[in-house]
Amino acid sequence: MTWNGSIRRHYQTCWGRAGETGAFNRGPVSELPDDFDVVVFPPHGDRTMWTYATVGMAQPGDDAPIELHLFSPDRSEAIVEILYAVAHYHRTGTRLGLGDSVNFSRPWLPGATCDHGLISLPYLDGPVLEVGTIGGDTVHFYWLVPITAAEKAYKVQHGLEALETRFEEGALDYVNPARPSMV
Repeated sequence: MTWNGSIRRHYQTCWGRAGETGAFNRGPVSELPDDFDVVVFPPHGDRTMWTYATVGMAQPGDDAPIELHLFSPDRSEAIVEILYAVAHYHRTGTRLGLGDSVNFSRPWLPGATCDHGLISLPYLDGPVLEVGTIGGDTVHFYWLVPITAAEKAYKVQHGLEALETRFEEGALDYVNPARPSMV
């Protein structure tokens, strides 16, 4: 099985179904690995949200290979575009990892309060999703959580654990585009 085929199988095993290709062909997509993709998983069962996941953000031989997923209340090409942009930044700019944040340069969904993303542990799915063996390499599958600029600043000043504590205490509504800042 190919590298990306193994990543897709990992998602399918964890989420109980195959995803659909979220094709995107604008911007510098040619600078991403040839087989890079974003896979879209529709709501099913108890999971009422859409799930978008990178396939090929991690590549064989990476020092700390990661893939990202993001949840949404709706199907949106804007999220596919965000994941392409974040993967492009990771592959051609600064390598990203757990606890890093990225600037989306726009709200993650139209009218949303969050315009940044936080790379977090996949708390909803746990270690079964978080760590996968792909082609003999350990790949980490992290959650890209939409956050506000104020939350990013809070993380920088007080640390990741302090921000995640705020999220937990405030029952973060991570799929609500209009959610207020938790700080």
